[in-house]
Amino acid sequence: MADFSGKNILILGGSRGIGAAIVRRFAAGGGKVAFTYAGSKDAAEALAKATGAEAIQTDSGDRKALTATVAGRGALDVLVVNAGIGILGDPLTIEPDAVDRMIDVNVRAPYHAAVEAARKMNRDGRIIVIGSVNGDRMPFAGGAAYALTKSAVQGMVRGLARDFGERGITVNSVQPGPTDSDMNPANGPMAGLMHSFMAVKRHIRADEVAELTAYLAGPHSAMITGSMQTIDGGFGA
Repeated sequence: MADFSGKNILILGGSRGIGAAIVRRFAAGGGKVAFTYAGSKDAAEALAKATGAEAIQTDSGDRKALTATVAGRGALDVLVVNAGIGILGDPLTIEPDAVDRMIDVNVRAPYHAAVEAARKMNRDGRIIVIGSVNGDRMPFAGGAAYALTKSAVQGMVRGLARDFGERGITVNSVQPGPTDSDMNPANGPMAGLMHSFMAVKRHIRADEVAELTAYLAGPHSAMITGSMQTIDGGFGA
């Protein structure tokens, strides 16, 4: 297990699912961990109590509030941007405001958070954005807007990797496939369809995503940057 003792770590969107697993992983590694949450106050408080992390209520769709939270953590060693929302459906009937909200949270928030973190980030820092395999592949109807946001993350990661590389700061995306969570349970109605696209026919566990994230935040990943690290059981193969 990578040692994060003394490391200043912020996870945006950490109260549930993949985010909570990432909080647990970094806290277990000895990091000084803070995480944000939007509406899941009870879950956030329980996680903070269990891990010793600090929970901060912040709406990632509010740019000023988001950048204030990032700036308030001082010189970060690791920033993980996990906050995201998924809206699927017929593009002719999805509410435009809902699509714009998804773009705010999934695209604008990672960009502004990464830039704000980089202003003070320690040399050899790590910026990791949790994206999606749907940035590479959208095999069913109704996912155009969601896939748009995840493909945008890919371009952002490549560009920021070059912008911050001289300081040894790496920027990468972790791209999970179907992951067992409240939004996409392993026994949910879509499981059969999703598994049909996969080589390993099961949902990914949140702790498996957290382990890959921790590796990218650790000392052995210094030359991995501008990359999309896919963990999808062969969904996109």
